[in-house]
Amino acid sequence: MKVKPRYIKPELMACCGAREIHDHDVVIVGTGFPTMAANIAKHTHAPHCVLMQESGVFDARPRRPALSISDPCLNPGAAMIGGLVDVMGMFLQGGWVDVGFLSGSQVDKFGNINTTAIGDYHRPKSRLPGSGGANPIGSLAKRTLIIALHDTRRLAEKVDFITTPGYISGPGCRETWGLPPDTGPAVIVTNKAVLRFDPQTKEAYLATFHPGHTVEEIVENTPWKLKVADDIHQTVPPTDEELEVLHQVLDPNGLIAVYEKRGYV
Repeated sequence: MKVKPRYIKPELMACCGAREIHDHDVVIVGTGFPTMAANIAKHTHAPHCVLMQESGVFDARPRRPALSISDPCLNPGAAMIGGLVDVMGMFLQGGWVDVGFLSGSQVDKFGNINTTAIGDYHRPKSRLPGSGGANPIGSLAKRTLIIALHDTRRLAEKVDFITTPGYISGPGCRETWGLPPDTGPAVIVTNKAVLRFDPQTKEAYLATFHPGHTVEEIVENTPWKLKVADDIHQTVPPTDEELEVLHQVLDPNGLIAVYEKRGYV
């Protein structure tokens, strides 16, 4: 008889994101992974973190997973229902946002994100949807958490186009381009590992590997010379408390499983 696993890979990834959120953080979230991760944090170790949607809903308390950033389920009980200008202008430019969640079609070793074009910008192999709110979030949030698939198509030594800046080309570049000091990507959570950024070189390195994967496999599937942490270890699986919140409160119908069909396995 086939035994049902305690958790699926997307749930592990959501828990990895949740652990990056601190109590009292103001977090800009979208749908899917970001919402799941932020709500896991809010129901466990960070009860005073405040969640904000790009659409302008502040401190949303939905009773089911939102299907979009403007899903009406976000409105009841929210502390404020504003608009895009409030989020991008007042909160982000005012320096009030601690954490932003991002993803992209390409992510490179400095945490730059490409959602514009694959290949040459003027004659691309494929045209992508563009920035949306990702550029101001990546530019102005104090920390950005990036979700990505771990393969040589999604990860790159250098992205084809910088839609959203990470550390651009290394130390000091964000400040040179006028971005606030002490901001930038903090972590890349992939379906194989957790990558963090070296404070000196600003390059992503391997911090932990997920159960079922090996350091050798992850290095092979990374298109730059990936450095490995001295204290490399396996990613901590979801705890009983995190799984209870996921399965009983946030996602009783298992909607997060859709990510397995998108390759997050």
